[in-house]
Amino acid sequence: MKKYIIIISLMLAMSNLSCSVYDTLVNISRVKFKLGKVDNFSLNGIQISNKQKLSDFSTMDILNFSSAVLQGKLPVSFMLNVEAKNPNDGTGGYKSTGATLKSFPWRLLIDNKEAISGNIASAVSVPGTGETTIIKLQMNVDLIQLFKNQGYESLVNLALNIGGRGGSSSKLTLFAKPVVSTVIGDLSYPGELKIVDYEFSN
Repeated sequence: MKKYIIIISLMLAMSNLSCSVYDTLVNISRVKFKLGKVDNFSLNGIQISNKQKLSDFSTMDILNFSSAVLQGKLPVSFMLNVEAKNPNDGTGGYKSTGATLKSFPWRLLIDNKEAISGNIASAVSVPGTGETTIIKLQMNVDLIQLFKNQGYESLVNLALNIGGRGGSSSKLTLFAKPVVSTVIGDLSYPGELKIVDYEFSN
């Protein structure tokens, strides 16, 4: 009899664990991502957040860009804010579940061109509150190397569309494969997520 009690206890424990694993997987799969705003955009070292068109730049700025292009380079740097939302706040029939992004390998496309890849430097906590957590990704790209056949003005206008006054991340696409740390171990998304600026992806 004692043997059967032990077996039944083990089966119940495994059943509870299976339910816990399933609940965790379901909740983690509900974490969503979206591209947010672009901050601190600089074009060859010049901040452009207050610029809207080419004529907004000074003569010295234009000379700066022209000189860089003649040297075969036009570097840009900016901070891309990725919005992460964890809706598992304990309502709607789902358990309250926090998520910690242990790894977030990503690759960025600018105007559909593969530009740069990387990962987060440290883990990011996304609490189950339904509020948005910002994941900050630093980007450094040379537009001349990326768009070899485009002219000087079109590259400056592209930069303004992204990081200038009234700019947005609509020209950007991020692909990421999050790794989430949970009570049952690290869980990696089965494939890359396509993250854009107009809707949350999960």
